[in-house]
Amino acid sequence: MSNFIDKTFTVLADILFKILPATLLEKKAYSYYREGMYSQARGRFKEALENYFKALEFDEDPHDRCYSMYNIGIIYANTGKDSDALAYYHQALELNPNLVQAINNIGAIYHKQALQAQSYAEESNVNSEEYKELSKILFDKAAEYWLQALKLAPDSYPEARNWLKITRRLKDDN
Repeated sequence: MSNFIDKTFTVLADILFKILPATLLEKKAYSYYREGMYSQARGRFKEALENYFKALEFDEDPHDRCYSMYNIGIIYANTGKDSDALAYYHQALELNPNLVQAINNIGAIYHKQALQAQSYAEESNVNSEEYKELSKILFDKAAEYWLQALKLAPDSYPEARNWLKITRRLKDDN
């Protein structure tokens, strides 16, 4: 059923894009963005990145650009390139400060890195205090971003809300 919905949406989007006034650059940007989404959905990340970067070459609209950057961030996060993912999420937020999903994903990356530092501190006697401190800093950063995401979308991200409650970082549950 979802494949039918995806195909229907694609056809409708193509029709709308053809009848709505748009410049040649906007149409090129949209075409590359759509190809990027298609490739990303099929796990062809290299191809998706190429298309998103090409879309950024043509797209002048900040709102549209932020979604290309956000999707680039997702791909980098999914392939373990956290610093690249963070860079693109932050660029997306510069263009759209209310892109709550980017804020949430930044929190998730910091949380993952904090867990890694915590694990390393527990498994290693070398510099364990430094890794414990790093873990605390990263958990605090995760909390900062997740609190911001929940402020923008209070009914979203139940896992983040639960973690914030358990760690007593969520002061007001409203």
